[in-house]
Amino acid sequence: MNPATPLGKKIRAERKRLNLTLEKLAELTESSKSYIWELENRPVVRPSADKITKIAEVFGVTVEFLLDDKRENSSESDTDKVFFRRFEQLDPEKKAKLKAILDVIDDD
Repeated sequence: MNPATPLGKKIRAERKRLNLTLEKLAELTESSKSYIWELENRPVVRPSADKITKIAEVFGVTVEFLLDDKRENSSESDTDKVFFRRFEQLDPEKKAKLKAILDVIDDD
């Protein structure tokens, strides 16, 4: 079998990073488990823009990140973007807790 596409590798890596099963990602993106498996494993896939958008939303990344063939793995800047996107969505109480944790780390 031919290797997975860069898109498939990214989908698998992000799914595992978030501890999502094939079934859960399928549910969250209104897809089937077999469709997600094919995206991750088939050498040629042509997903719809709607599906790629839904997958990107679940992962908290951009569609451009998923489709960029030049970067198969998340770079530090992509990881930072995901972190800051998630941070921006936190309520003020959770932001304060995270800031307190960072203050403790900085004191070391």
